[in-house]
Amino acid sequence: SNPYLVGPEPTLESLQKLGPFEVGTYTVPASSVTGFGGGVIYYPVNTDKKFPGIVMAPGYTADASSLDWLGKHLASHGFVVFVLNHLSKTDDADAVADELAAGLEYLKTKSPAEVQARLDASRMGVAGHSMGGGGTLILAERDPSLKAAVPLTPWHTDKKFNTKVPVLIIGAEADTVAPVSQHALPFFENLPKDTPKIYAVLCNASHIAPNSNNAAIKIYTVSWFKLFLCDDTRYRKFLCNVNDPALCDFKSNNLFCS
Repeated sequence: SNPYLVGPEPTLESLQKLGPFEVGTYTVPASSVTGFGGGVIYYPVNTDKKFPGIVMAPGYTADASSLDWLGKHLASHGFVVFVLNHLSKTDDADAVADELAAGLEYLKTKSPAEVQARLDASRMGVAGHSMGGGGTLILAERDPSLKAAVPLTPWHTDKKFNTKVPVLIIGAEADTVAPVSQHALPFFENLPKDTPKIYAVLCNASHIAPNSNNAAIKIYTVSWFKLFLCDDTRYRKFLCNVNDPALCDFKSNNLFCS
């Protein structure tokens, strides 16, 4: 009865592999847009279905290529993913939030016809690494129409973001740039109590863990976006602490080390 349910029954193994959809790409030249620095769109092809959209921002001094692996992976599991470039590689989190907002508007209204044919613009999420994670939190607070947000090893000087948008925060245990005790964990703890949220930690991982293929990031991001952009409850079990089912309300301090 769920019109958004696509793909076979998920498993931990299948979440770590490319999904059932072939992926097409479209490069957005910086010269053709305003508000952000272009980027790359990854989207399912050889299908007549429509999929939710995700706009992702790289970290400080990085570009879209740093999240290429994750964009492709998410698209193969049934998402239209736009990994954008910043106007400047040294943009702060507030500027990144503006760029994410501009990227969302571009994806929904100005992207190529073959991309819009695959996009359900009523179901949109955002993600970002480091400074991009800070921008993700800012935009989740600004834009209540978003369905999900995923900050990856996020950095920001502010620690409190008042949003109802479901937030999955992924930190890294050995992060010395944005230590979890000073960034990811306070962000999580200060989110409103009734906001669906999870705090996950990557064992022995550094700040730049999201810039390369990572099994835990694959599992958590696909599952979070499937649950909140597609209402696909088959993925709920991958986000729960199986040793304590009470944590599955997504309001407790869920600490994973993966």
